[in-house]
Amino acid sequence: MNTQSATLNTSTTRKASANRMSPAGIIKPLVFVLLLTPFLWLVYALFTAQLGQNPIEAITDFTGEWAFRILLLSLAMTPLRQLLKRPWPTRYRRMIGLYAFFYVCLHFLTYLVLDNQLDMSIIISDILDRPYITAGTVGLLIMIPLALTSTKGMMKRLGKRWKSLHQWVYLAGAAASLHYIWLAKGDRLEPFVYLAVFLLLMVPRFKKWLAR
Repeated sequence: MNTQSATLNTSTTRKASANRMSPAGIIKPLVFVLLLTPFLWLVYALFTAQLGQNPIEAITDFTGEWAFRILLLSLAMTPLRQLLKRPWPTRYRRMIGLYAFFYVCLHFLTYLVLDNQLDMSIIISDILDRPYITAGTVGLLIMIPLALTSTKGMMKRLGKRWKSLHQWVYLAGAAASLHYIWLAKGDRLEPFVYLAVFLLLMVPRFKKWLAR
């Protein structure tokens, strides 16, 4: 029994080592570091006074834009898998989605703490009276259960319901698009570029739903 156990442990160790040395094992840490880089730059810029005369506004804009970019990147993984006919893009989808949630939380915490000093009367009034803040809050609320159920354990526990739940990310993308467009008030082109990318990424999903 001891010999068999030792053999199994050796086999498991070899498989783990092979996984770390495989392309996927190398790319995943690289993607992790790349997605963390904007945050590291923001911290550096904050401590070296590179955020201009209004650092709170700069942090808000920076975290919001990166949250949206990474959210779009997570939505791009499934079309990329279909285009390449390879499974590897979806291996990074959950990690990318969690990073999107991380930047969304930074964005919202900047608004709550730095911009409004946790004054709930102002915050609630903004959520009720300003459509772009309403849309952003809706997007955040949608992403919370998606982040909490992103583990493999929750995938097994929820079964088929997991996929249905995580399709709500499409509504989060729509809410983010409205948030950015209403915030810019038509004075900037960037929100419409993000909207166009979001709609382009939704085309394969629309086709699939229509086919059903």
